[in-house]
Amino acid sequence: MGYHTPTGGLAPQTTPLRRRARFSESYAFIPAECFSDIVTSYLPHWHKSRAWIMARPMSGFAETFAQYIVEVAPNGGSPAPEPDPNAQAGIFVTQGTLTIIYSGQRHQIGVGGYVYIPPEAQWQVENTTTMPVTFHWIRKRYLPVSGIAKPEFFTTSDAQTPAQDMPDCAGLWATTRFVDPDDMRHDMHVNIVSFQQGGCIPFEETHVMEHGLYVLQGRARYLLNQDWIDVEPGDFMWLRAFCPQACVATSTEPFRYLLYKDVNRHPALALA
Repeated sequence: MGYHTPTGGLAPQTTPLRRRARFSESYAFIPAECFSDIVTSYLPHWHKSRAWIMARPMSGFAETFAQYIVEVAPNGGSPAPEPDPNAQAGIFVTQGTLTIIYSGQRHQIGVGGYVYIPPEAQWQVENTTTMPVTFHWIRKRYLPVSGIAKPEFFTTSDAQTPAQDMPDCAGLWATTRFVDPDDMRHDMHVNIVSFQQGGCIPFEETHVMEHGLYVLQGRARYLLNQDWIDVEPGDFMWLRAFCPQACVATSTEPFRYLLYKDVNRHPALALA
């Protein structure tokens, strides 16, 4: 399976302006061509590494998560990657082999691998190979619940996780779930959603969950609020709660995207 990975660089001066980027009160659309060298960030306690920060909590918009694409050069990484002890992480590798050190154990995570890191964890990341490593890093503050244990560290992969067909869709729409939806320990899910050509979300989804959607493969027409947008590999969609959405897959290859959503908790009744 292919997973689109940005390579950076800078478009030449002769490049036609496509004008695809959008930011509205209900969604942001960051197209693949925006992932250039000049919009990367460098982070404390990370070396030989850079990040494209695609989403962060914003008052009045999406408030639950941050999402990065991190590129780590050979011999790069971090002995202290997470500055917030209350943050949990979902990591999905799209290029190379990432080493994660958790509780003294080393885990080699290849392309398509997924890692969940619980809050209050001590962990490190390294690239011990001769090639760059690239991964998605989704961060969310964990919301504990009395009487429910915190989730535990685990690793899995796209290949190890069977996709589950959605009901009444003739196999055109499936979801790869790295966490059981009934597991109340988890307050966020990271899934891969797949559509075959012609597959669709057949209604305007409008719901409380916030989303980050990164197109890993294929093409589609995607509805964001009232706007139909042609999306392609490397595009990122960032949706606040209740933003209507739908899609129709248009490519002969599968249309697949990495999906974040907040789940399994009561809405707060007072603003922080």
